Amino acid sequence: MSKQHTMIIGGGIVGCMTAMELINKGHRVTIVERNQIASQTSGESSWAGGGIIFPLLPWLYSEAVNTLTHNSADFYRSLSQQLEHETGFPSDFAQSGFLLLPKFDLEAAKTWCQQNQLSFQPVKAAAFGVQSPSGEDGLWLPTVCQIRPPYLMQGMRKWLEQHNVTMLEHTQLMPLEEMQELNEWQTTSGEKLSADQFVVTSGAWSFDLLKETSAKLNIKPMRGQILLYKPIKNLEQMVYREGFYMIPRLDGYLLAGSTLEDVGFDNGVTEDVREELRIKAETIMPELKGQPIIKHWSGLRPGTPENLPTIGAHPTIKNLFLNTGHFRYGLTMAPASAKLIAAIISEEKPSIDATPYACAY
Repeated sequence: MSKQHTMIIGGGIVGCMTAMELINKGHRVTIVERNQIASQTSGESSWAGGGIIFPLLPWLYSEAVNTLTHNSADFYRSLSQQLEHETGFPSDFAQSGFLLLPKFDLEAAKTWCQQNQLSFQPVKAAAFGVQSPSGEDGLWLPTVCQIRPPYLMQGMRKWLEQHNVTMLEHTQLMPLEEMQELNEWQTTSGEKLSADQFVVTSGAWSFDLLKETSAKLNIKPMRGQILLYKPIKNLEQMVYREGFYMIPRLDGYLLAGSTLEDVGFDNGVTEDVREELRIKAETIMPELKGQPIIKHWSGLRPGTPENLPTIGAHPTIKNLFLNTGHFRYGLTMAPASAKLIAAIISEEKPSIDATPYACAY
């Protein structure tokens, strides 16, 4: 009996992880990517993001969001070991901890940590070599981890190549029209791509692909800009304050970001944001004053209300599925999202309730 052929539309972290899950279930997989998989010049969020494996302020999010982020750090710990062993690519997974600076609801944060068995400790920012602009105590979460998205993408790409996944790169698709069943999807160059099932994992581009169908996706691109430093003395932990984070890399570099900008598909960078991020970084870490900014880039996130993705079957096209719209937490939600959509496609009982992520129409 021939393997089911599943075509994944979008080769970011969510798409590649969905492909891995389907390969492990015996599917034959093709990935269609409008740019290049694991490219660092595409302007997409899979490589551009910071790599914090934690939903920043989880006490503000719904149970459906937190369900998808649960146990993601443990997953990435084992995945990074697997990828390095099988492909030779390190993912720079590290348990560097997370220092949360005011202003935030300290009592809500502590209650959430207690309920979810997450270690925490009220601390002084100065004990970590940073400044708290408000002077108030921070919250230390020692078990929060990070991974380096470009390295992770390179490892997953190699793993997929080793497992005979077909990659159709620099290939753009036409928007779909309403139909009962999708047998082939036409590219902008006129080629027709066929498969048994299709999965849209195109992030910010998903809305345009499906806007003529009955699927009502509330997804739009949201730009985030990031700075890169290489300080003389780096931080030892990740730091977060009011939407701004600083992430020390294992090789001595330091990320400082990010913004949330509603500017359509413009993935450029701006001088005013560069200055804004520089001031925020220097306020927390004064040692950065006068140090050069090594790089300044941006990525486009798939913005959705309440960070809630769409995961499940298309409401009317029977062999089309969606795993998209993860906003700021594509990395953190990807493992559970991939397992959920792979179970749905394979007609298995999912380990979590799929109802909150169903596609509206």
